[in-house]
Amino acid sequence: MLKIISNQDFEQFSQNAKDAPRQRSHHNLHESLDAGVQRLFISTEPDTYMRPHRHSESHKWELFLVLKGQLDLLIFDDEGTVTERHSLSPETNRAIEIPPGTWHGYACMQSGTVGLEIKQGAYVPTPAEDFAPWTAAEGESGADEYRDWMRSAQVGDKN
Repeated sequence: MLKIISNQDFEQFSQNAKDAPRQRSHHNLHESLDAGVQRLFISTEPDTYMRPHRHSESHKWELFLVLKGQLDLLIFDDEGTVTERHSLSPETNRAIEIPPGTWHGYACMQSGTVGLEIKQGAYVPTPAEDFAPWTAAEGESGADEYRDWMRSAQVGDKN
């Protein structure tokens, strides 16, 4: 079955994110969470918090493409120092592939941002040990401050 995603769909994805308590939404292209390849559109708003994490399984690379808006990808060392920062947008870098075991997090820099994530499945929720221990969990005290710090953090910075 063909799956066609239109500009109107992008507008709906963005509206879904604006309406969501977490300020982001997912639109899965894969049929089930057991699919061998996970493919999903992720719409984000600047107030979303995408907590730094890693995919520790040796086969769990992540390919992320920004199709509208801007996300900044931050790469961290094991102590939480920013080692790389990359802008992802139609005007800068469109796509990035993150190798397994890499601490990373995204900062939404523009309202209406829509990206496409592709990674090997099946979907398994991120285990607690794969969330960055130097960060607050979503909804906890300090999470909003860390999100705001991520928007401006530069290489060499540590919160």
